[in-house]
Amino acid sequence: MLELNGLNKTFNYGTPDEVKALSEVSLGIASGSFTVILGTNGSGKSTLLNAVAGTFIVDSGAIRLNGRDITASPEHVRAAFIGRVFQNPFSGTAPNMTIAENLSIASMRGKNRRFSTALSGAAMDGFYSRVKELNMGLEDRLENNIGSLSGGQRQALTLLMACWNRPELLLLDEHTAALDPKTGAKVLELTKTVIEKDKLTTFMVTHSMQQAVNLGDRIVMVYKGKIIHDFSGADKKALKPKDLYELFEDIKRREMIDPATSEILKANYV
Repeated sequence: MLELNGLNKTFNYGTPDEVKALSEVSLGIASGSFTVILGTNGSGKSTLLNAVAGTFIVDSGAIRLNGRDITASPEHVRAAFIGRVFQNPFSGTAPNMTIAENLSIASMRGKNRRFSTALSGAAMDGFYSRVKELNMGLEDRLENNIGSLSGGQRQALTLLMACWNRPELLLLDEHTAALDPKTGAKVLELTKTVIEKDKLTTFMVTHSMQQAVNLGDRIVMVYKGKIIHDFSGADKKALKPKDLYELFEDIKRREMIDPATSEILKANYV
């Protein structure tokens, strides 16, 4: 279980550019659940994900994962038990290394193994089998540099790498936003398959209202670094993109958010 208690984070404190990115955020995510964090640009959704990943240390509050206090743990320590897929398909992999070499690094995460052992014949057989499950024809290209692949192929492999050792928590940071719609849909389908197969506890950030209603079992809406709505169960299942759009429009009416944000919302509710 992931437990967030009273998280606060301010960037550029004491300067004209000061931003209160997280404000008393508390959230509990049950093991095996799939929670979607929804928000507009600048709402704090990616900041919340980065706080969990350890990209920075929060100013105050606590983060616990399966009973372990990781509030002060650096990112590389958390990476041993937290998998992450970034928005940019070219992040999370070593472009000048082969597919097999990238997979071997993923397989060694959190373990004491030698690189040569991770590239043994038995390991290569395992890579072949699991890459074949992606249904992209990449199992016959394990010796190709991963940097030669398309964005969608790399993102699918990054997802596979992030989930290789069944992480305690999977973080998805708008991981299809940079892909074309057809490729993005395929990666999303792979995402659902992987998560359901291994029953992974998942924390996904998106600004797409369609993705929010189609994926996961819970939607948490954030705005200005605060949680403003939390839907699960029957309430979540009943939601449509239009309902979420109208909730954000209500914020616009009450707080007069800028027109550019309104356009982003319109683009993502259909």
